[in-house]
Amino acid sequence: MIHNFNAGPSILPGEVFEQASRAILNFNDTGLSILEIGHRTPLFQAVLDEAIATAKELMQLDNDHEVLFLHGGATTQFFQVPMNLLDDNAKAAYLECGVWGSKPIKEASLFGTVEVVASSKDKNYSYIPKHFQIPEDAAYFHYTTNNTIEGTQMHFVPETNVPLVADMSSDILSRSMDFNRFTLIYAGAQKNIGAAGVNMVVVNKHILGKVKRRIPSMMDYRKHIENGSMLNTPPVFAIYVCMLTLRWLKKQGGVAAIDKINHQKASLLYDTIDNIPVFRPTVAKEDRSNMNVVFVMDNPDLEKAFLDLCKKEGMVGVKGHRSVGGFRVSLYNALPLSSVHALTDVMKHFALQHA
Repeated sequence: MIHNFNAGPSILPGEVFEQASRAILNFNDTGLSILEIGHRTPLFQAVLDEAIATAKELMQLDNDHEVLFLHGGATTQFFQVPMNLLDDNAKAAYLECGVWGSKPIKEASLFGTVEVVASSKDKNYSYIPKHFQIPEDAAYFHYTTNNTIEGTQMHFVPETNVPLVADMSSDILSRSMDFNRFTLIYAGAQKNIGAAGVNMVVVNKHILGKVKRRIPSMMDYRKHIENGSMLNTPPVFAIYVCMLTLRWLKKQGGVAAIDKINHQKASLLYDTIDNIPVFRPTVAKEDRSNMNVVFVMDNPDLEKAFLDLCKKEGMVGVKGHRSVGGFRVSLYNALPLSSVHALTDVMKHFALQHA
């Protein structure tokens, strides 16, 4: 059996793979593949409508918020957000808590002034800064809710009257929260929503149309809203997989239900790490991510032996990111608790042999 701990593209529910594979050969008994149906046909419109409606239901969004499925992944949003929300003579506030938090700062500085309210770069992004001040004259405040590489997660939503913008690529729909507090949310699909190739954007439509610059149509959120995410040909198959994954999450009991399971998975793994001297966590305890668990060994000479054992036991994606080293285990929604039990058993066995 394979246990998929990849950080992304990552594990998806088995039934989603089965349904998607059938649809490649014969979509909804039409005799056509999902890969060849017209994007402006009722066949695909029904897919898109269900994906949007299910996302709104799972997030309990109000009527002010629109859901879009767009090309370009989260990286495109690094510049699309300030292009739509930040005027040349205005200021945006950013929190820098990881590699994926630093990249949007660079992009936003092309469109206006960026004030970095706090950074954890001084300790290789191993913690989340606290007690930072968000300037009241900022056009918006941007932060990354979960840092995939470093294994930190924001366990609070900052209190501010400034519009909130969040990159939720690696923890979207993994935990309960008031999504309506955010003016704009974006998330690459390839972790908790679906297959790589599409990005989900949730935007409060009342924040749009306030900048003075001219925005190319493909970069203008208003144009995408007006055209129902079909300003151009959308990534049909990727959106279909999103729809199936969102449908699966709803069937599991929604965000509140998966939140409990995710907490179980993370608690089991962190408890194991904390109680085995061979392994050591790298992140401040109060800032540990429930999605990406990062840890190292005090004796790096043992790393290869542990990775070899993981490979032998069908553990995929355990090797850490090159900027952090050690190990990274991703616990996204579709990962079963049984896979975490299997991994912790391997860790305990390894520790007995090398303690």
